[in-house]
Amino acid sequence: MNRLHKKYNEEISKGLQKQLGLKNIMEVPKLEKITISVCLAEAVSNPKILNTVVDEVTAITGQKAVMTKAKKAISNFKLRAGIPIGVRVTLRKEKMWAFLDRLTTLALPRVRDFRGLPNKGFDGRGNYNMGLKEQIVFPEINFDRVDKTRGMNITVCTSAASDAHGKALLEALGMPFRK
Repeated sequence: MNRLHKKYNEEISKGLQKQLGLKNIMEVPKLEKITISVCLAEAVSNPKILNTVVDEVTAITGQKAVMTKAKKAISNFKLRAGIPIGVRVTLRKEKMWAFLDRLTTLALPRVRDFRGLPNKGFDGRGNYNMGLKEQIVFPEINFDRVDKTRGMNITVCTSAASDAHGKALLEALGMPFRK
């Protein structure tokens, strides 16, 4: 069991129950999944670039990434339906806990000019979206092999009923929000 998962089970869930005023321990919000996605505009002209992105996202998450294809054709972008344009991976259970632990303790402190995560990334149902501008903040990425820095979108899905409960959970798990 991961260090963060063990801490959640032993300490955080009981503390959140008291903090949020919940009667039952089963009402306490918990993590459900984390989705990491990368979309590349240059993949339309150079589809081989997706293979390097798949390798990078696989190294970061520890789970094989899947290529995503365009659903609609957009002529202004020279995009046809069915062309691979992105990479996605969904983490659950132990890999999810391990990734969140590495994200909060290793990757986010390495972001340049980091002042905390913005509070406006919540969707109204307790889920949080954030973007990273560079994949090189993760220690798994070899800086010498990177041809171009690419951003990624990270979505943390929780079982929280509201944004306040979701934020309380993520703060207890160590996500550094702005004050």
